[in-house]
Amino acid sequence: MSFCTYNIHDLLDEGGPEKTMDYLASFECPINPEIEHFVARNAIDFARKNISVTYLVINSLHEIAGLFTLTHKPSFINPQLLASNTLKRKLERFCGRVRVDDKFLSSAFLIAQFSKNLRRLQGVPLSGNELMKCAFEVLLDIQRKIGGGVIFVECERQKKLLDFYQNEHNRFVVFGEREDHAAGKEYVQLLKVI
Repeated sequence: MSFCTYNIHDLLDEGGPEKTMDYLASFECPINPEIEHFVARNAIDFARKNISVTYLVINSLHEIAGLFTLTHKPSFINPQLLASNTLKRKLERFCGRVRVDDKFLSSAFLIAQFSKNLRRLQGVPLSGNELMKCAFEVLLDIQRKIGGGVIFVECERQKKLLDFYQNEHNRFVVFGEREDHAAGKEYVQLLKVI
């Protein structure tokens, strides 16, 4: 089964906000209420305000199989946390050094939301690696148009999530962590250079 990736702006242009909102209502991710909340309440508004853009990966039966949201954001990267000297050299092409603590400062592509649709679908489900491949395809197209090359994600400190982002298909590496005091959560930060 083949999958197609659609920019939420295209769906809004074709069907308007109400039809797009109804379509987004078919997306479920009960294991991560933050993503469900974002899709139901923020995806359209953030796209309209150019804060971030959500991409829907659709199967041949026109079901939302998964989605990811992209934006760009500055990120501080401590090179001391990176094991690979090759990766450090690659980062130097895209980053400036902050003199105070010798960290890299990068304007990076952030995969802000990333999830398969966990609702029972009629069609073949999408794997996480296939969803990430769709995100990488969009990011490579953006890179060809505007440059850049650092991608980062943040996830909760869960072995399953960290194993997924660091597997042989996705190849992200840990570069830091961030605490969200309001939510009472700690996020691991991972990056990849394309």
